[in-house]
Amino acid sequence: MKTLYLLIIAFFINTAAVFSQETDNAAILKIIFSKYYKDEKIIAKGRLQLLSFYCRKAPNNEEVLEVISKSDLLKNNKAEIKKQIDITVDEDWSAAYNMLFDNQNQYLKSKVNDCLSLEEFQADYAKHGENNQRLMIISKPIYFGDGNNALVKVAFYRSIEHNSGSYLLLEKVNGIWTIKDYLNKWAT
Repeated sequence: MKTLYLLIIAFFINTAAVFSQETDNAAILKIIFSKYYKDEKIIAKGRLQLLSFYCRKAPNNEEVLEVISKSDLLKNNKAEIKKQIDITVDEDWSAAYNMLFDNQNQYLKSKVNDCLSLEEFQADYAKHGENNQRLMIISKPIYFGDGNNALVKVAFYRSIEHNSGSYLLLEKVNGIWTIKDYLNKWAT
């Protein structure tokens, strides 16, 4: 009986932790969408949307190590961050996306398309032939510092030649996520 009781407690603790992380993921997604969709037009029938959202969470790779070297805060949390580098991540944004737009944030949703796969974006890009269409790819957030900080890579894919991105260093203060810094900005 004691073992069953401990298993039930462990289940609820894990469920609460997963729900809390999805809540943070949704809040971070809202910050990123609010920033990058700010200048996008509201979706209307027949209007070409220039910014699309990639469905999958991009995995974190060794590039994170370079980012760590450029920030004292990241250096102080290096071990915790390095544990979360995993190129085998196979997750999507659906839970956070649905949480973000479930009966709330409807103005922002009116600017954000449903997410696309790379193949769907490339087909849409080829159909319209506009060089200003972009696919926003967001990495799996790396949480550190008791969950009050996060590191997220945001990249924009246009074509094989024209891409850009940076890492966002986010901080949660009084339950609100804010962008604290942009690290490793790049463009091709």
